[in-house]
Amino acid sequence: MKSLNALQPLALLALRLALGIIFFAHGYPKLARLGGGMQEFFVQHGLPGYFVYIAGVLEVFGGMALMLGLFTRPAALLFTVEMSVAIWKVHSSRGYLAIHEYEFPLTLAVACFALATVGAGAFSLDKPLFERGG
Repeated sequence: MKSLNALQPLALLALRLALGIIFFAHGYPKLARLGGGMQEFFVQHGLPGYFVYIAGVLEVFGGMALMLGLFTRPAALLFTVEMSVAIWKVHSSRGYLAIHEYEFPLTLAVACFALATVGAGAFSLDKPLFERGG
């Protein structure tokens, strides 16, 4: 199993790319349609309507940052918080036993938390810019 350790940089790259694409794809419509009907959705769930723009900016630019591996830890931590709020305010209306209601944002939150704690890996812009010896 130690031979799998050599694949860690590739695994972190794959994780970053997958998360970045998902967040970008969810954030772009929020900004491209200037909120569309999403403001009402946010308000219905007890959040200020302008949060749609905050979420859109975070998801678009944070998603790009994850894909590049730039400011990965703070971006991933912000996504962890965002997904936790989404679970709390939107996806948990049927209680914690209704896992099918919140399994996707929970997976995103946990994956982002793991990325925030581990870092971007060798195939990232964080490596040469912020890590010692880079």
